[in-house]
Amino acid sequence: MPKLHLAVFFGGRSGEHEVSLMSARSVLETLDRDKYQVFQVGITHDGEWFTGDDAIGAFERGDTRGLEAATLLPEPGVSGLYVRAEDSRLSKIADLDLAVPILHGSFGEDGTIQGLFEMVDLAYVGGGVLASSVAMDKGLFKWLMRAHQIPVLEFAILDAAGLETDIDPALDRAEAVADYPLFVKPANIGSSVGLSKVRNRADLVEGLMEAARYDRRIIVERGIEAREIEVGVLGNEDPHASVPGEIIPSDEFYSYRAKYIDDSSELRIPAPIDIETTDEARRMAVEAYKAIDGAGMARVDLLLEKDTETLYLNEINTIPGFTQISMYPKLWEASGLPYPELMDRLIGLAQARKAQNDSLVRTYEGAS
Repeated sequence: MPKLHLAVFFGGRSGEHEVSLMSARSVLETLDRDKYQVFQVGITHDGEWFTGDDAIGAFERGDTRGLEAATLLPEPGVSGLYVRAEDSRLSKIADLDLAVPILHGSFGEDGTIQGLFEMVDLAYVGGGVLASSVAMDKGLFKWLMRAHQIPVLEFAILDAAGLETDIDPALDRAEAVADYPLFVKPANIGSSVGLSKVRNRADLVEGLMEAARYDRRIIVERGIEAREIEVGVLGNEDPHASVPGEIIPSDEFYSYRAKYIDDSSELRIPAPIDIETTDEARRMAVEAYKAIDGAGMARVDLLLEKDTETLYLNEINTIPGFTQISMYPKLWEASGLPYPELMDRLIGLAQARKAQNDSLVRTYEGAS
């Protein structure tokens, strides 16, 4: 069998740029080169695309001078990777069979690059435009969960516009959610970027201003004493859930530092919870995944309230972390699917989704 031509995309215009590099490094080291010819495409904070044999190393060093400017053309039939010369002429360096976006956060996990892949008519790993965009916006996502009777914590969505001129209405709306403590975070970013736990109005002001640095929409949620339970979901129309895992964060909550900098956070796989809670966590994860029309993969994050033993759906990550210490690949490894086989399965699911889309009729005979 000829090798599949894969392009792995990483970096991106997001506060999660550095996390993406860590995930992509792990994916690139895992992909089987006997099966795949892999091309690396890095995207800078400013949105410039570059490719090269060791683009990931160049991005990690913060020096793209040895790389070539790259692009895709948004039209079917030309699904190749192109490089751009200094005179702006394009030349194709590879035909592509499939894209592997390892782009966390805005412009990567929110449906934007998925829309480009759809325009190019290129198969890609992970959820489609709808699933990606709905899961990315935590407010819209929680409204959808409520519509499906999946329990979520009380919340409010605030607009960042106007905070500096008149913050009092936003403070009043936030405090109407619940008593302190509250959690404040950007609505459209992950990896705990911009996340704050606030215990009084002064903290709330600081938390809102921090979240507003990253997004124009801010979510405020009731804070609870909870255990953090995560479930991996894999599949298209018939998704399956992994064993649940539990995170014991090194910080008071699972902050950016606890996730990616301080290596003392503990992952317990499988989570030490009873069989009824395990079954309910897996059921909720699959139900939420289907509700957003998920495809390929997602990590579903739940909160298990310590006092009441109630499970709440927290969020879905359609491009979860893929570092060697990330929960998603570890959950599937504990469920009997090693990391290399997990990547093979994800690539197969992307091909199946593409074949399904290709079978759809794009013209309507009744129009003539």
